[in-house]
Amino acid sequence: MLTSLFLATVEAHAAVAGASEPGLVEKFGLDWHYILFQGISFLILFAVLYKFGIKPTIAAMEERQNKIESGLKYANDMKAQLATSQQETATLIKNAQLEANKIIEESRKTAKDFADKIQKEASERANDQFAKAQQAIELEQKKMLADARTEIARLVVATTERVLAKKLTETDRASYNETAAKELTNV
Repeated sequence: MLTSLFLATVEAHAAVAGASEPGLVEKFGLDWHYILFQGISFLILFAVLYKFGIKPTIAAMEERQNKIESGLKYANDMKAQLATSQQETATLIKNAQLEANKIIEESRKTAKDFADKIQKEASERANDQFAKAQQAIELEQKKMLADARTEIARLVVATTERVLAKKLTETDRASYNETAAKELTNV
């Protein structure tokens, strides 16, 4: 359709030019067949370039533009996720520090309680040992006093025997020992 319109225009031009003096077309030696073939060649070249050059280039540019837009969107999403993860990380770190401080305080309290308990037990054991030692000393003292009384009573009897210059019987000796022990107990 375009070529027929073009041909009609060229023929009209040629008719007008032929009617008058040699026209521009004839001055330059232009032949309408060559112009027609060049027009058709140009249209074919334009169609081939459009189909195989311009259209794929436009499609590649649109695809690249879409990739760039998706890349920018992805970058913005990643920035948002990074900011969110940094906030979450900061919150987790803060919570971990609080938890660690709490555990440290509990450990200190437990250690102090344990040390107090150990100290109290050690003090109680020392007091028990001291009380047992005092009881042992008292028992030893009583035993020593009893031994001393017995020895003193024996000495009194021996002295009495010598003073009286007579031999005492076992009954007399037991009686003197008992009397001397009673008197020494009261002292």
